[in-house]
Amino acid sequence: MNKRREFLQKTALGAAALVTAPTWLQGAPALIRSLNKPNSVINGVQIGCITYSFRSLPDQSAEATLQYVVDSGISSIELMGDPAESFAGKPASPINRSRMFQLGGKQRRGETLTEDEAKELKEMQAEAESYNQTVAQWRANAPMEKFEQIRKMYKDAGVSIYAFKPNAFGTNNSDMEVAYGMKAAKALGASHVTLEHPSDDAQTLRLGKLGEQHGMAVGYHGHEQETFTFWDTAIAQSPKNGLNLDAGHYIAAGHTDLIQLIEKQSKRILSMHTKDRQTPANGKGNLAWGTGDTPIGDLLQLMKKNKYKFPATIELEYQVPEGSDAVKEVQKCLEYCRKALG
Repeated sequence: MNKRREFLQKTALGAAALVTAPTWLQGAPALIRSLNKPNSVINGVQIGCITYSFRSLPDQSAEATLQYVVDSGISSIELMGDPAESFAGKPASPINRSRMFQLGGKQRRGETLTEDEAKELKEMQAEAESYNQTVAQWRANAPMEKFEQIRKMYKDAGVSIYAFKPNAFGTNNSDMEVAYGMKAAKALGASHVTLEHPSDDAQTLRLGKLGEQHGMAVGYHGHEQETFTFWDTAIAQSPKNGLNLDAGHYIAAGHTDLIQLIEKQSKRILSMHTKDRQTPANGKGNLAWGTGDTPIGDLLQLMKKNKYKFPATIELEYQVPEGSDAVKEVQKCLEYCRKALG
C-alpha cells in the first residue's frame, strides 16, 4: 500500500508539474509517441513507397512489410494486396506462379513448348481458375475488421496507407469483388485503389461508376503505353477515375513533355510512381536514382513549388546491387529525394 501511495503521489506531482511547465515540455507525451517513427514528408512533399519494392525480401507478411517500410524511413505507402489479404485470411495459393509466368511468357513469345511443358501449363491454368473462384468466394465475406487492424498496426508505427492494390479490379472480377477491394481500401485508410490500365473503355467506365458508388477513387497505372492523352477517356468517364502516373515509364516511352503532363493533370493525379529510367536513345534502362534520364529532381521541385498533395511513390525496380538489399536501396532513393528537395 505504501508503494502504491508513493507511486500515485509521484504521478500526481508529475502531472501537476506538466501543467505549469513551459509549452514545449507540455507536448512531451506527443514527442515521445513520435520517437523512432518514420517521416518521409520533405519540405511539404510526401514521399511514399509501393510495397512491391520489397518483393525480393523473403517474408511478405503484413508485419514484415511494415518493418521494411519503417526501416526504410517511409511514412506513407501504396500497399500491395497480398500482405493485407493474407493477414485477413485469404486462402494461400497452391500455384507456382514463377513457373507459370515462365511457361506463359515462352508461349506468348511464340516459342514452342514441349509436350510436357504444354501439359504443365494447361494444368496450372486450370488450377489458377479454380483458385480464383475460391478467392472470390472468400472475398464475398472477408472480414473488414482485419483490414482495420492493419490500418491501426501501421498507424501505430507511424505509417499511413494512401493506396491499395489488390488483384480485384480486372475484367474477370465481379462487381462484388471490386466492391470488396474498395471497401478494404477504405478500411485501410486509403484514398484510392490502383491497378494497371486495362486498355478497355468499358472497364474504366465500370470501375469509375463503382468508385462513385463506394466513395473510392481509382488510379490507373501505365507502362510504356503512356502518352499525354493516355488517361483522358477514363477521367472524362468519372470524377473518381484518376492517374497513377509512372514518371519513369513515361520517359522510357520517349516522351519529353512529362512536366507539362503533370501540370495539366495535377488535380487528377492520385499518386506518381517514381523511378529513374533512360530514354529509348539511351537504352530504356532502369537505373539507380541520379544515373538515368528521369528528371526526378525537377518533378519534386515542381511538387514543392505548386504544393501538390499527391505522393511521389518510390518504386524500386532497378537491380539491387550485390551486398545490398531492398530496404537499403529504398533508403538511398529517399535520401536522393531529401537532397533534391533541400
